[in-house]
Amino acid sequence: MPPPPGHTWRTWLYEVIFEADTPLGKTFDVVLLWSIMLSVAAVLLESVDSISKDYGTLLYGLEWVFTILFTIEYVIRVFCVRRPVLYIRSFYGIVDLLSILPTYLSLLFGGSQALIVIRALRLLRVFRVFKLARYVGEASILTEALRASRAKITVFILTVLSIVLIVGSLMYLIEGIDPDSKFTSIPTSIYWTIVTMTTVGYGDLAPQTVAGKTLASIVMIVGYGIIAVPTGIVTAELSVATIKRRVTTVLCTNCHKDGHDPDAKHCKFCGTPLNGHSEQKSDV
Repeated sequence: MPPPPGHTWRTWLYEVIFEADTPLGKTFDVVLLWSIMLSVAAVLLESVDSISKDYGTLLYGLEWVFTILFTIEYVIRVFCVRRPVLYIRSFYGIVDLLSILPTYLSLLFGGSQALIVIRALRLLRVFRVFKLARYVGEASILTEALRASRAKITVFILTVLSIVLIVGSLMYLIEGIDPDSKFTSIPTSIYWTIVTMTTVGYGDLAPQTVAGKTLASIVMIVGYGIIAVPTGIVTAELSVATIKRRVTTVLCTNCHKDGHDPDAKHCKFCGTPLNGHSEQKSDV
């Protein structure tokens, strides 16, 4: 398929692969999403001994097929961007590279099964579907809410760490008197405090004295309240972020950032003229 009039191969490939405002771009993202899911499914099935025994060769072949396809995609992405180094060093650029390396490294190094953890990074490519316009706005709202909550969450975590340190030290003083106690150090007591405060409760450590049980009860009650705090912070910021303006899926060819207004003609981050899709109506 030749590129549309007025487009070079490079600009046309960029619009198809990096943007989702066109039908062809949306189709590419959907096909890529299914390919990722099938690739991950093949890796998961290959880890099951009974399935690998009967279909290991087939699954291994599928893994190579997907790896070659993802490699071609990666090369095209590097080719069509204006600043390849910027893309290669970006978050998704690194993820793209790490998603194809394990299969090639398996040819050079034995015991490559351990690299299956790296292969699972392909799951992150599912977020490519956010380039479909109806999801970009939601992703932007969530990102903005998390960014706005950063300072409050930081203060909250520092407060929790202080509480954990104080309670852990108290529990060590209370329970550590007994030579047979499992609270053998302050770090161990801090570990118990974290497990108890987060309501995980492994049960490997438990206070035996009345004072220790009383302190543990207080920590449990406080834990329920603490869990709700970050949720409330992010929820409040989400309420504010939802009234923000709509955005499109157009990416700047210079800085590769999206989130532009539907009527934007220039990138709001670097000022580069956009490709013209920004005048299309967003369906967020």
